[in-house]
Amino acid sequence: MILPINTYSDDVLHQKAKPLKGVDAETESLIESMFESMENASGIGLAAPQIGRSIRLLVLDLSCMKSYEDVPPMVVINPNILSVRGKNLMEEGCLSVPGVQGDVSRPAEITLKYRDRNFLEHTEEFSGMLARVLQHEIDHLNGTLFVDRMEKRDRRRIQNELDDIARGAVPTDYPLARECSRTGNGTACM
Repeated sequence: MILPINTYSDDVLHQKAKPLKGVDAETESLIESMFESMENASGIGLAAPQIGRSIRLLVLDLSCMKSYEDVPPMVVINPNILSVRGKNLMEEGCLSVPGVQGDVSRPAEITLKYRDRNFLEHTEEFSGMLARVLQHEIDHLNGTLFVDRMEKRDRRRIQNELDDIARGAVPTDYPLARECSRTGNGTACM
């Protein structure tokens, strides 16, 4: 099921998400819906707060990118960055901040402890785009958006776009939570 994406000014995106205690049928269904929603929006990463769920769960799939075709999609639960190395500056965007891009400096390499979709624990090192996307999505779990990491002068330059997003005045090719209403049977989008 394609889920609507929460945007910049929605409270859920500014809260620290709660850890998952395990994976059940409901969580499995949510994971599948997150992958479907991410693909529908042409994204490469999606964190649960972006679809209104304040839990420490994210999915990513970089296989659409030239150097990452062989990297399988990932489900990351309860991630914890243990160490970082290096720095690089790169332009980022976000499904929750549609139409806005900006330069963000992030560590070039990370060591990450997390659980997979079977709730098995892993500790792995990541670099390149994979490290960047993981950090971007983990930021969502901590209530931080990429625009919060931008230089103040760059942030001031995009303030009008952020105000438009907060007002719901930004068109997208995917459903936004503001365009949808919650019903007893889930979410209905107009």
